[in-house]
Amino acid sequence: MGAPRLLAAAGLAYVAGTAPSADVACRLATGGETDLRSIGSRNPGANNAIKFLGPRWGYSVMAVDIAKGALGCTLGRLVAGGTGAHVGGVAAVVGHCFPVWNGWRGGKGVATSVGQCAATFPVWSIVDLLVAWAGAVLPWWKRRHVGATVVSSSVWVAASALWWRRGWPNLWGPPPTLALPLAAAATSAVILYRLATEPPPLASPGPPDPPPDGGDREPLVPVGPRPRLRAVAGPA
Repeated sequence: MGAPRLLAAAGLAYVAGTAPSADVACRLATGGETDLRSIGSRNPGANNAIKFLGPRWGYSVMAVDIAKGALGCTLGRLVAGGTGAHVGGVAAVVGHCFPVWNGWRGGKGVATSVGQCAATFPVWSIVDLLVAWAGAVLPWWKRRHVGATVVSSSVWVAASALWWRRGWPNLWGPPPTLALPLAAAATSAVILYRLATEPPPLASPGPPDPPPDGGDREPLVPVGPRPRLRAVAGPA
C-alpha cells in the first residue's frame, strides 16, 4: 500500500479522533458552565465526566470515544486496506489525546484504543473493553492507573505479536501482520506518554478539614491559675 494512501488514512482518522465528545457533553449537561480541563483530574475523558457530570454523561463520553477509535480504523481500512486500519487506529488515539482544535489538550486515549482494538484485533477487544471500564469506575485502578495501564498495554502488545506470529484467525479484523503489534505498541506509547505528562489533579471543592478533635467541642481557652484556699484558724 502506497504512502499517500497511508497518509490519507492517518489524516482522516486523526480528524475523527479529535471529535470533542467530552466538550459536547459538558455543553449539553451544564450549558457550557463546566470545563473538564479545569476541574478534577483536568482530563476531558469518561472518568472525569462520570465524576462531575454523572454516570449517564460519563458513559456516553466513553461510548463516543470508543466509537472514534473504531471509526478511525474503518476509514483507514477503506482508504489503505489492512495496514491502513492499523495506521488509522493509532492516528485516532493521537487525535483524541492531542486534538489540534483544543490546544493539544485531550484525553488519555484508553477508551479510544478500545475502539481500535475492536476494529483491528477483535478477538482481544473484550479484554480491552474491560480495561477501559475499569479505568472509569474501579477505585483500585484509579489509584494505580499508570501501573495497571503499563501491564495491560504490555499484554496487548504481546498478544498482538503472538497472533501475528501464529497467523491465528482475527474474526472481522484484518489478517494479522506485523502492523498489528506495531500499532498496539504505538498506541500504548501514546497513552503512557499522556499519562506520564498529565497535570496533577485539582483538589475537589468542599468544606475544610475538621479540627483534630472532630469539631464536636468548643476550642479550648486558656484559663488562669486556680485560686488557692488558705486555712483559717478557728477559735482557740
